[in-house]
Amino acid sequence: MECVFGLVGDGFALVAADTSAVHSILVHKSNEDKVMLLDSHKLLGASGEAGDRAQFTEYIQKNVHLYEFRNGIPLTTAAVANFTRGELAVALRKNPYFVNILLAGYDKDVGPSLYYIDYIATLHKVDKGAFGYGSYFALSMMDRHYHSRMSLEEAINLVDKCIMEIRSRLVVAPPNFVIKIVDKDGAREYAWRESIKDAEVSAA
Repeated sequence: MECVFGLVGDGFALVAADTSAVHSILVHKSNEDKVMLLDSHKLLGASGEAGDRAQFTEYIQKNVHLYEFRNGIPLTTAAVANFTRGELAVALRKNPYFVNILLAGYDKDVGPSLYYIDYIATLHKVDKGAFGYGSYFALSMMDRHYHSRMSLEEAINLVDKCIMEIRSRLVVAPPNFVIKIVDKDGAREYAWRESIKDAEVSAA
């Protein structure tokens, strides 16, 4: 029951995701970080099959680093979005990745932006977006409460409303979420919203 959602505010973009690693009826862990820092000013939130998600997001991250290493300048957020879309489109005709992506970034001349990229290589620039079962509730909450030029405080309040709605309405709701933001100061972790923590098991 995965959920990844994000939005663009006044001078920043934000991505939140559940942190559950599940397979069938089993929960393997509840602190899996599904929002990757691509570089200093880009975030990539992903949902989908665990293996595809890990492999594809790491592949994108390393290629972004390689481009900057070779050329001495980082890719823009739009360039990374189009590169990611292109790689998904190529894979779709060979060995598809079942992974959905929200890419958030901040560019000096453009400001914050958010891109919606699904597993069949659809690419859209959006102000708000969501993937997973939780998206039914997150999108409805954002449709009701989102407005352009939101402050960070307003955006976090909206994220908390989305999380509470997912926890109360989804049959098998993920308990924990991670929130990350990107602005002119860079991409960073903002907060965790935890209702349970993984118990530490002592060695026998």
